[in-house]
Amino acid sequence: MEWIYANRNHTTITNEKDGVVYLTFPKLAAAGVRHGFSTRMGGVSEGHLASMNLSFTRGDDPENVRENFRRIADAIGFRAEDLVFSAQVHETKLRKVTAENRGEGIVRETVPGVDGLATNEPGVPLYTSYADCVPLLFFDPEKQVIAMAHSGWRGTAARIGAKMVRFLEREYGSRVENIIAAIGPSICRNCYEVSEDVAQAFRESFSPGQCAQIFDAKENGKYQLDLWEANRMILTEAGILPEHLDITDLCTCCNHSMLFSHRASHGRRGNMGCFMCLDEQRSLSGSDGTAG
Repeated sequence: MEWIYANRNHTTITNEKDGVVYLTFPKLAAAGVRHGFSTRMGGVSEGHLASMNLSFTRGDDPENVRENFRRIADAIGFRAEDLVFSAQVHETKLRKVTAENRGEGIVRETVPGVDGLATNEPGVPLYTSYADCVPLLFFDPEKQVIAMAHSGWRGTAARIGAKMVRFLEREYGSRVENIIAAIGPSICRNCYEVSEDVAQAFRESFSPGQCAQIFDAKENGKYQLDLWEANRMILTEAGILPEHLDITDLCTCCNHSMLFSHRASHGRRGNMGCFMCLDEQRSLSGSDGTAG
């Protein structure tokens, strides 16, 4: 398997179990956080949805999707029927979930209009879905809190990453200097051409100097937008320490044979999933996940 990286920094770890291939992030892995980002490999879906499609809304057989969730859950290490879904709408609503919410989205309805999830309860796996947008992952080892946010261009322009940091501080008492974070696989600058309205949204949210770093104007009136750099700016400005942040260089569009990409497929695609779950045994350990 040969990934195409934007700059060859290799900021993901490739994992495989029983044919299911998924990605993890070095700093979260080193902290012992159960997490993963799915690929197209290891599922049962067919055609343009092949094979690990994790969406019930892309025209797939629901039984195929359920089997795909079961396989990725077994590979990463949680119960698929306990998953809590985000019902994403490219906004910035965040949700605190507990054990009472287990199964929302996978076996029963979930709350609509949510692009970010957080929990401090073990055994509550969180799920957000992707096909070019940016996954943002967070872990506070002191307060034992996990969180994820879905950050497309609208969410990035609205600084959903910073809003999640403030949410963790407010709802769980997190201190930003303790939070470990990752910016996951998504579309790269070279592949992401956007129109004037998108560029304008970033001009309204970022300084002129920052805009010069995150997008380039083209002769055709379009722009090349760097969502990775924009989210790096957002998270570090919010107080995430650079040494606590993994930034992907793996593009979904460049790697569309192994990752679903809306842009590369012109919309004929499935969805990947990002997952996080606190191990139940961690609740019996010290705040850093070690016996205490």
